[in-house]
Amino acid sequence: MKILLTAINAKYIHSNLAVYSLRAYGGKFKDSIEIREFTINHRSEYILQEIYKIKPDVLCFSCYIWNYPYVWEIAAEIHKLLPDLPVWAGGPEVSFCISDTFLENPGFYGIMIGEGEASFLELAEHYCEGKGQENLYDIKGIAFRREGYGSEEIHITEEREPLDLSSIPFCYEDLEDFNHRIVYYESSRGCPFRCSYCLSSLEKSMRFRDLEMVKRELAFFIEREVPQVKFVDRTFNCNHLHAMEIWKWIGEMDRGITNFHFEIAADLLTKEELALLASFRPGLVQLEIGVQSTNEKTLREIRRTASLRQIEDVVMDIRDVGNIHQHLDLIAGLPYEGFDSFARSFREVYALKPNQLQLGFLKVLKGSFIYEKQEEYGILYKSLPPYEVMETKWLSYGELLSIKLVEEMLEVYYNSGQFEVTMKCLDVVYKDSFGFFLKLGEFYEGKGYLAMNHSRIRRCEILLEFLQAEGKISMDLVMESLLFDLYYRENIKSRPIWAINPSVFAQITRKHCKNGKLTHIEPFFYHFPRTGERLEILPERLKEEIYVEFDYKNRDALHHQAKVVEYRKEELI
Repeated sequence: MKILLTAINAKYIHSNLAVYSLRAYGGKFKDSIEIREFTINHRSEYILQEIYKIKPDVLCFSCYIWNYPYVWEIAAEIHKLLPDLPVWAGGPEVSFCISDTFLENPGFYGIMIGEGEASFLELAEHYCEGKGQENLYDIKGIAFRREGYGSEEIHITEEREPLDLSSIPFCYEDLEDFNHRIVYYESSRGCPFRCSYCLSSLEKSMRFRDLEMVKRELAFFIEREVPQVKFVDRTFNCNHLHAMEIWKWIGEMDRGITNFHFEIAADLLTKEELALLASFRPGLVQLEIGVQSTNEKTLREIRRTASLRQIEDVVMDIRDVGNIHQHLDLIAGLPYEGFDSFARSFREVYALKPNQLQLGFLKVLKGSFIYEKQEEYGILYKSLPPYEVMETKWLSYGELLSIKLVEEMLEVYYNSGQFEVTMKCLDVVYKDSFGFFLKLGEFYEGKGYLAMNHSRIRRCEILLEFLQAEGKISMDLVMESLLFDLYYRENIKSRPIWAINPSVFAQITRKHCKNGKLTHIEPFFYHFPRTGERLEILPERLKEEIYVEFDYKNRDALHHQAKVVEYRKEELI
């Protein structure tokens, strides 16, 4: 008997926690369970071929909004080739609107509803021990076609009670190659909040994995020098004692390599937790904080309680210490948030200067409270996954397209971290951050630069072209700040056309840069702010140039920028 658990991930670096958890919980049937992971970058034809070559006896898919179209297509096609192969689906994308899901997917024989480990174990037993069709009626938490494929009569079994999270065996012991993968880990299930756009709001209880088990399992990752462990806990710090115990432990066990990512509620962070986080080495921890909106009416409607002031205080405390990467989220398309309101939310969150500001768009997920109220909110959304909003009562499609321009420019020039110094200079000149990114996006659109792949230097050239047309900042300053940014991140092979010929300072380079590609030296006529430093006024042009050494061997642990040292010319000759 061969049961194939199939995951189609968004990227190669991602791993699929669900399929590993199912196999681990499969217990004595583990040898009959095989895992194959693909990505959405694989052609569906390739995935189909690989599954066919395996010739499984049972095929299971893990379904999410990013892979569902692939699953739908592959399930339909594999059923033509292997008509007797039972195809089961599980995951958040198929756990709601069960009858509609079967109607839309003639290739599905059955669905595991919600939390899947215990249901999967009983299904594995059903198939491995050759039990009859009648046995399926006794397995809780599943739905299936009563008379097999072609049957429109669906049977949904009794709901399954929540699982003891500590009963799931550690699922990564057999995974060998961690070098280029993000490992996902959960120490809790459920969420104390009831956000109307999120499926976690439907969880009936909060459950936590035994802390001693968590410590042993995290030690496994630390010892194997896994680059990043991403906790999938919906609100990691909802239980103070649980969060503190894990944070203390990773601080004590840290070997300087593994990074841990947590999604937290900023308003729940205590002074004790903030003090502990402040003690960590730079890069040990990164935090994701969902702000979503600063419109109070919107926050009440989507059932969020944190105020902007609470979030501001925490974000600024963490930022001032400078050892933790902060990722803040906003969602466009929420109820009561029109274009002007969203622009205000953007400005207020951008002003906090997180390391990343993710501008997302509402996904109308089956089963969510917002899905139930879509008509009341006047929501139009895409019929296919990821069910992204197109229009609401408060936000037109044209306005949403403008926000998408802002998102694209934000990703390129802010979130990438590749234009750090230049963005600090532009923030002094353009007080309206939303307006700046929108203008820049409209410039890209007007020039036909959108939907094209551009090199970093080309991105610099386009920004210079835009700023030249705007006429609000010295082009000499911006050309130098962009050159600084280019070398701040990497020892670039090709110099931009506005940079001076390196032969002018070749003698200094030969004398001072002894580490080859690991160092670079460049003259500038401005003192630029370093990572973590704020800029209140624009730097003035110096009378004499300074020489800046970029040391790529000693990078900033948090932002990965080169270490920078300034010299006067006479110090180098």
